[in-house]
Amino acid sequence: MEDYTPASRNYKIILSVLALLILVLIFWLFIQRRQLMRLVKDKEAEKTELQHELDSLMTEHNNFKLSYGALSDSLKVKDSIIQSNATEIRKLLDTQWEYNKIRKKLERLQLVAQGYVRQMDSLYTVNRELTAENDRIRQEVKSEQNRNQTLMKDKEELKEKINQAAYIKAYNVSATAYRLRSGGNKEQVTDKANRTDRLRVCFTIGENTLISSGKKTIYVRIQRPDNVVVIKSKYDTFVFNGQTLPYSLREEINYQGKAMNLCLDWTKKDTDKPAMKGRYIISVFSDNTAIGEGSFDLK
Repeated sequence: MEDYTPASRNYKIILSVLALLILVLIFWLFIQRRQLMRLVKDKEAEKTELQHELDSLMTEHNNFKLSYGALSDSLKVKDSIIQSNATEIRKLLDTQWEYNKIRKKLERLQLVAQGYVRQMDSLYTVNRELTAENDRIRQEVKSEQNRNQTLMKDKEELKEKINQAAYIKAYNVSATAYRLRSGGNKEQVTDKANRTDRLRVCFTIGENTLISSGKKTIYVRIQRPDNVVVIKSKYDTFVFNGQTLPYSLREEINYQGKAMNLCLDWTKKDTDKPAMKGRYIISVFSDNTAIGEGSFDLK
């Protein structure tokens, strides 16, 4: 039989206790390791969650800013605050960090971004209202300009009508050819060119109360079939629309706004050639205006 001494028994007990302690420590370390791994995993999930929220927030902010275009330039200061805060949170996520601390910063950033959205919406609304107001004002200005142009056109047309009405008119312009007999004391109507010695041009000066009473100069041009104007003297000219024109007959009248009949004679000189066959044009002028026209034919 083995001989167990007290010292041997004590040694075995100590070894057993140590072995048990080692087993307990190993189990505790295993539990701690699992808890640590779970904690690390939870931390990574929290970090991923915060990173995702930050990325989503900044993507939405930047897209929102782009959608408003140049209008977003008016909030550059607030945008810079948002960008700097986002940069700070990213640095914290890349180093040692505390979930609660970053969560609070992220929530504050979300509030700032929401305020940015509200201000941008307000600016957009104001800008849209101003744009609509400007469009309305432009339409009103354009309408007013069109109305003024219409009024000016009407005014010019009325002025033109008044100007036209302010001239005398010659009506029923006609001419009769005569053959002179008995030394010029007797007249015989003719339509033969070779027998024509005198032309009598007659017309009616119309009534016009818009014209001031007074002396008026009447000029008559008798234009032959070859377009040459019959004249008495090369000095018989008048000015019409800046041009010097020859005239055949001239008469001063005292016009009183009433209708009056007027006849003027042109008599051929002995040295003049016989009249031409064909159509003659008669034009009557006064106050730098053509006031009447007629024609006649000689065979």
